[in-house]
This record gives sequence, C-alpha cells and structure tokens, in this order.
Amino acid sequence: MDKSKRISRFGIVIFLIALLFRLGPVIAAREMEIGLDDMFQYDMLARSLAGGEGYRWYGEEDLALIERYFPLDFIMDEYDPRGILTSFRPPGYPFFLALIYKIFGLENRFFIVRLIQAGVGALLAPLTYLLGKRTFDALSAHSEKIARLAAVLVAVYPMLVIYPLALATEVTFVPLLLGVLVVLLKAGESGKWQHYLLAGVLLGAAALTRSVVVAMLPFLMLWTWLMAKSGKGALILLACVLAFTVPWSVRNSRLHGQFVFIENAMGYTLYMGYHPDTDGRFEYGPSLDLMPYLDDGERNEIGMEKGLGFIRDDLGKVPYLMLRKLGYFYGLERRAMSYFYSNNFLGYIPQPFFTLLFVVFTLPFALYTCLAVFTALTIRWRKAQILVALVYLLYLGPHLLLLAEPRFHLALVPITAVLAAYAWVERRAIVVKMQTRGSRWKWVVAAVLIAGLCFNWGAELWGDAEHLAALFGPQGNKTYFPY
Repeated sequence: MDKSKRISRFGIVIFLIALLFRLGPVIAAREMEIGLDDMFQYDMLARSLAGGEGYRWYGEEDLALIERYFPLDFIMDEYDPRGILTSFRPPGYPFFLALIYKIFGLENRFFIVRLIQAGVGALLAPLTYLLGKRTFDALSAHSEKIARLAAVLVAVYPMLVIYPLALATEVTFVPLLLGVLVVLLKAGESGKWQHYLLAGVLLGAAALTRSVVVAMLPFLMLWTWLMAKSGKGALILLACVLAFTVPWSVRNSRLHGQFVFIENAMGYTLYMGYHPDTDGRFEYGPSLDLMPYLDDGERNEIGMEKGLGFIRDDLGKVPYLMLRKLGYFYGLERRAMSYFYSNNFLGYIPQPFFTLLFVVFTLPFALYTCLAVFTALTIRWRKAQILVALVYLLYLGPHLLLLAEPRFHLALVPITAVLAAYAWVERRAIVVKMQTRGSRWKWVVAAVLIAGLCFNWGAELWGDAEHLAALFGPQGNKTYFPY
C-alpha cells in the first residue's frame, strides 16, 4: 500500500474513533437543554436568521425567558418585538446554527446540532495527524508515529470529546484555525495558488467566527512572502479575509452609523478584562453589569469608557493582570464541569467516581503542556515550525491583553498535542540533545517553565479549596455555583 493510501486510511479510522467518542455524550444527553447565557444568545441569533428576521436577539419571547434568569431592567430607546439588530457577536457560528435550523427545523434542534457538531469536532483528529506529518516530516524519522499519537491524543481529549454538547464558537473555530495551519503548511510546500486560496477561505471563515484571527493576518502574510517565497500567496490571503469580513463590517457600520468591524464587543471585553473584581477573567457578577444595555453602541461606549478608566486608575497593575491572564489561559479545564455538576445537570456522582472524572478532565492538558516544553526547547526551527509557533503565539497574545479563560486554550490543544507527541516519541533523542555540552541550560529552562505551570495549577486549586470541598461533598451536585 502506498504512502497516500496509508494516510487516507488512518485519517478515516481516526475520524471514526473520534466520532464514536463524541457521539456517546451526545446520545446520553439527548434530552439536555442549554444552560449558559452564551448558548441562549447563539440560539436566539440562529433562530432569527433561520426565520428570516435578520441578525437579531432578545425578541419578545426570549426577553421574557432571560428575565426569569436575570431580573434586570433592560435599557432601550425603542423595542421591536422581533428582537434587536445586533453586532455584538461575530456571525460565523450563529450562521452555522441557522443553516442547521433551516434544514432540520427547530424541534429537537439541540440534539440535531450536537450530532452535527460531533462530526465537526471529530475532524480535529485527522487534521492533527496532518499537522504532525507536515511539522515533523523533515525533522524526524518517526514522523508517522508522532502524527498518529498526536491524532489519538486529540481524538480522546476529554474536553474536546464533550464540547459538541455546547453551543459555543469553539465548536467551529478550533477546526477552522487548525485547518488554516494545515493548509498553509501545505501551500508553503507546494507553492500552488489553490492551496493559498483554501487557506484564505478558512482564515476568512475563522475571522467571522472569532475576530482575534484578524490580528494574525499580517504575520501570516509575512511568513508566506518571506519564508514560503510567495508574494501572490500573501495577497490571496489578504483578499480572502477582506472578502469575508468587509461585507459584514459594512452591515455593522450602517447599523450603528459609525465604523464597526466584525463585532462590537471591545467595550465589554475591556470592562471584564480590567474590572477590579475579575483579575482579567470572566466573573459572573461583573458580567451582568452591562447586560441591561441592549443597544450595542451604548454598551460598547460605556464599556470602553469604564474599561479604559480601570486601566488609567491603576496603570501599574496592567503587567500583573497580564501575568494573571497568562495563568488563567493555562488554567485547568474544570469550570464547565463544576458549573454543570453543581447545578444538578448530571445528578449525584459518588465521590470516588467524581474524583476520577475530575482527574480525567484536568490532567491531560497539564501533561501535554509539560511534554511540549521539551519539544519547544530541542527542535530545529525551520519554516514549518516557525509557522506553528506564529499561530500559537499570535493566538495567545491578544488574550493576555484583553480577557483570558482556560477554555480559550482549547484552540491550541491540537498544536500542543503534536508537540507532546514528538517529546514522547523522541524522548531518548531529546535527553541526549539536552545533555550535550552547551545545551544543559535547557534543563534549567524546562525546570523553570514546568515549575511555573505546576505552581499556577496548584495555586488555582488551593485558592479554590472551599469551593472544591463543597463540590466534592455529599450535596455537591446541588451547590448551584454560578459560572
């Protein structure tokens, strides 16, 4: 069997394995409703789009539903019972949901969406395999083994396995971002404009799903121009992103009478990222402060004013907040599990089994990240590896300036899995490299970085000890902690 057939066969097999892992929770939770404000908002937007009412949220019926959970006095000048035209959320994921609603209808829509999202999430496994091959083919004789191990690590990654249950942008954003990286690596090898076009289309779609991607564009263009030696490819990337984002920006700008790009959420993000009670992450209490303002322009203006005021009032705290955000970004993946369990979505789970579940969800990211440290310190940095590092750092950077949450690092799990797989497969070679004269300093750097990560995770658990004690207690499923 030739190489391409082996790759295709493994890709199909690992996709099916990943799909089976994801279908289990979806089928088990087939009657489960949605339980977070973000999910309500995405569902509202999708239903409005599918119903031909435009990009609106908080229609009359939805407003009554939300007020049952958030008894707030909504502030608005005029109210249309169909809902309020909005630009607060990027449109990519709501349009994805709307397409499903339009095809399959609204009855049982959550179960149908979750089935489809299981298939979308399963794509991460074969894409991770391709990323491993294209990253390490020229560096390791064991690139096939590395790629296969990385694909398995992503296929069974607990948080990614259950994520199809959520109505959240990560469901589509993570495969899109990984697709951009894989196809752009291929384009750098082949030089074909068709590959750059596909990478550009994926990048444009990713930008409409999470606007943070737009910050990557100049650097990806520079890599394409300087390292892949393709000025045409760089222009194709630019043209594709503009083709996807400019029409939506025109729509938003006309809606508000001033320039608005993909979304109008910077004010809210600054407010949350620098509020004295948040330390740079999402906190339930402050998250409600701007909710009464249903007009996006007014909410954004007030959020910007107050967020910048927080920064001016304590400018010296900004470096500290960036460090805290780094810690939150690399935090343990336990928030969603704590929320859904404590609010009795899962019923009571005996303590030994809940402890095992807690470890299963929190340990993989810690192990993958620690192993990835050794890869980052020992690989040769060539064209492909530089692109992988660029995507990693360009995604991480904005979160340190704005707002950070452990769930945001999910987009980097496939990259981390590839680096971890290399460290495991090449562990003997890595030890030899780090013991050579002139490279022993790498042991010190690795020890410092891993100690910092472990301190971050330990401090997180210690600081939340009271919360965890209640969660692991006999009434842990009825502690009703907010998200």
